Amino acid sequence: MPHAPFDVERVLSALSLEEKASLTSGSDFWHTTGVERLDVPPVMVTDGPHGLRKQAQDADHLGLGSSVPATCFPTAAALGSTWDVDLVRRVGEALGRETRANDVAVLLGPGVNIKRTPLCGRNFEYVSEDPVVAGDLGAALVAGIQSQGVGTSLKHFAANNQETDRMRVSADVDERTLREIYLPAFERVVTKAQPWTVMCAYNKINGTYASEHHWLLTEVLRDEWGFEGLVVSDWGAVHDRVASLAAGLDLQMPAAGPRPDQEVVDAVRAGRLDEAVLDAAVRRVLHLVRRALPAVTGADAFDVDAHHALAREAAAAGAVLLKNDAVDGAPLLPLAGAEGLLVVGEFARTPRYQGAGSSQVNPTRLDDALGALRSATGLDVPFEPGFTISGGPTGDDDALRAAAVEAARAAGTVVVFLGLPGPDESEGYDRPRLGLPDNQVALLDAVADVNPRVVVVLANGSAVSLPWRDRAAAVLETWLGGQAGGAAVADLLLGSVAPSGRLAETVPHRLEDTPAFGSFPGEAGHVRYGEGVLVGYRWYDTRGVDVAYPFGHGLTYTTFRYGDVTAEVTGEGADVRVDVRATVANTGGRPGAEVVQVYVRDPEASVLRPAHELKAFAKVALEPGEQRTVAFTLTARDLAYWHPGLRRWAVEGGTFVVEVGASSRDVRGTATVEVVGEPLWGELTAWSTIEEWLAHPVGGPLLSEVLGGDDVPQLDEATAAMLAQTPARVFASFGLAPLTVEDLDALVEKARA
Repeated sequence: MPHAPFDVERVLSALSLEEKASLTSGSDFWHTTGVERLDVPPVMVTDGPHGLRKQAQDADHLGLGSSVPATCFPTAAALGSTWDVDLVRRVGEALGRETRANDVAVLLGPGVNIKRTPLCGRNFEYVSEDPVVAGDLGAALVAGIQSQGVGTSLKHFAANNQETDRMRVSADVDERTLREIYLPAFERVVTKAQPWTVMCAYNKINGTYASEHHWLLTEVLRDEWGFEGLVVSDWGAVHDRVASLAAGLDLQMPAAGPRPDQEVVDAVRAGRLDEAVLDAAVRRVLHLVRRALPAVTGADAFDVDAHHALAREAAAAGAVLLKNDAVDGAPLLPLAGAEGLLVVGEFARTPRYQGAGSSQVNPTRLDDALGALRSATGLDVPFEPGFTISGGPTGDDDALRAAAVEAARAAGTVVVFLGLPGPDESEGYDRPRLGLPDNQVALLDAVADVNPRVVVVLANGSAVSLPWRDRAAAVLETWLGGQAGGAAVADLLLGSVAPSGRLAETVPHRLEDTPAFGSFPGEAGHVRYGEGVLVGYRWYDTRGVDVAYPFGHGLTYTTFRYGDVTAEVTGEGADVRVDVRATVANTGGRPGAEVVQVYVRDPEASVLRPAHELKAFAKVALEPGEQRTVAFTLTARDLAYWHPGLRRWAVEGGTFVVEVGASSRDVRGTATVEVVGEPLWGELTAWSTIEEWLAHPVGGPLLSEVLGGDDVPQLDEATAAMLAQTPARVFASFGLAPLTVEDLDALVEKARA
């Protein structure tokens, strides 16, 4: 029977203290707690984010056996590489339909944590190393899912960038780095799409568990960003429900038994927890239940075939053509046909299409690339497994490699399917290596020794090192492409679909080149984010580190020309706006899609800023010969940095360079603008430096007058530089100038007046 909507405030006023406490915890692994006497039903939440994983009520957290069949869409790593907001929203709508059809209230996703290191075991569930890409695509997915009347859970808030010791480790990171790198993706999703719930992370941030972090859950999330929904814990992330409620957490999951409920009751009765704080949490739980009721009363079944077709489209759009060299005078891809084609690699028939852990989906069907190629061409394309993989058929790697080499000698073109074994990438632990397994690299080397026409197709959830890339004429990165990934690969290889994906994460040469090397995964319960704001391409480009393939890179079967990049400034300071326009033309002979990327560079910054930062992007589909003008509007936030002293976003005046291009290292046009900034001086104290005093519009004249005004003796350059960095309090204590400590205290009062 359908549940009648209930009045949240009426229910709240009728609840006993014990019932209120119970509502702040789940009733089991997947359900909220109901109150039968007041007609408050429990509602179900379930894992995502790239597919519904609804389990039986008594199922274990990670098991797949009892999960209902659902469309396994491409993982976030692949969706991120589409750079396609509209497509990701359509995927979200499909996920919403499946969630509602299964009487589930909230799909637990998406994940928008930044890819700090390619070794994070859960990177396949995350979108990008850049907060603009992660935020905009995350917002699109949330908007799509919630358009179907079900909720999402934006996760994992915040600084959950590793799986090693994830339930205890403290992510030690300064506020500027948090504000510029690790929080903006969450902020964009919250402010653009208002997810029904936000899921707090397991880890600590600077020594405090995320579930007990008042600054994070209340001051930033609610007070600054205006989040209106419910904060739920990751499963097992709450260690003290009273402290968590006080910090801003509303719902502990899963069920934790009667003890935490009683602790909440006792804390309220003892005055250690304000009942108004408990009421606020219960109110949010009741609002969630109320808005979820239509989704748990039954809905039409979803169109399995249509969703599979959408998964195929998304998998193709997220694949990135890394290289496509000419062989015999023409690019190797797309293949001219299947005559003489040889497929090598166990992944071609045993597809690697999703990661391990809580996001595993029981697919409605599963395409493999070998079968898809045979179906598309009508030919019995020959196949050699080449190597063994965990979970696949057993065999001897040496014998499998020898058979593949013999077949490759006589083949026209060899497509070699390589990737990371399933156990390498999972929730709960991090990757053991950056490179591919040795048996796969040995196979590629052996095949390339006897045939120059080699295409490598990769399946992995995050970047892998490619020291072997010169052994292949073409490399297609497909990430973990979901249940239709095999058919999508066939579409791309045969040219019925043109590649249009772009890298949402840099592909480095070596682990030693990566930003977090040396501080990941930490030690003694702490991981120090010593690289600061230099994460991903910000690190590689600022430091001039050579990479295999840069952020934003991707080829297709046509070419593009950029021109007429312009930028016009209006307003100033916090109200500044920069309108950017650029033209892009398809100069090749095939339709294709280009991702136009807009970066901002601040060459005159008084603080360390990255060489440039992505601020906007657009995916543009063009017919051969077609040209289009793309327009973007940058705001003050796009030019600003987080000022540690003022603790706010600040626009520093001066020259900015707007770069428009096809990757972070393929800039096709620039425009320079002059921006009028805003005052950046803070409150003066006795411990402000002499330089800070003299730069202040009020304090500068006051200090100069005390020091003698124009009669101040000229100092040599070295002494002046040393003096500039000296705190005024220390300078006054020297007794070498007409400035006493008492004089300084008086100046501080005048400067603040």
